[in-house]
Amino acid sequence: MNLCARCAQHERTCCQQTDILVTDGDIHRITQHVGRSDFWEYRQPSYPVTAQPEDPNWLSYTLRPDGRRPLLKQQGAGDCTFLTPTGCSLPVEVRPLICRLYPYDYTEQRITGTVPGCPLYLLEKRQTLREGIGMQLEDAKRWRQQLYAELRAGSVWHENRHYLRPAS
Repeated sequence: MNLCARCAQHERTCCQQTDILVTDGDIHRITQHVGRSDFWEYRQPSYPVTAQPEDPNWLSYTLRPDGRRPLLKQQGAGDCTFLTPTGCSLPVEVRPLICRLYPYDYTEQRITGTVPGCPLYLLEKRQTLREGIGMQLEDAKRWRQQLYAELRAGSVWHENRHYLRPAS
């Protein structure tokens, strides 16, 4: 059993009560997979968004002037709209890039480590984080590059694209 499944048995996961940022590429991939686009919305982040000196472009890439971002909708208890009792209903290559990269911390330039909060104590003896979550570092590097390419393309500003319109 991988680390994410063990985590879900012990505590709330990264898929619960978390703002999940989506790029226009994420929205397009998910829309193509699920056949609808009512899974996201522009809304204020639930936690304060501050400048990150180590990643100076993050705010301009992800936050609109009105303070809203494109985020996945949440179910009643704050769970991700795609979270099921058995985990994410989306295949890995369709999931938002932010989700694919978790629990890695990163900047536009590189992967910098892991974010606090991932329950490393649930790893098996002598198991690395990458082994525990089943992620290859090459995949994480590729997804980070893809994330920033999509962010630089200006995904949060393109409300006029039909596949980016959230359902009312």
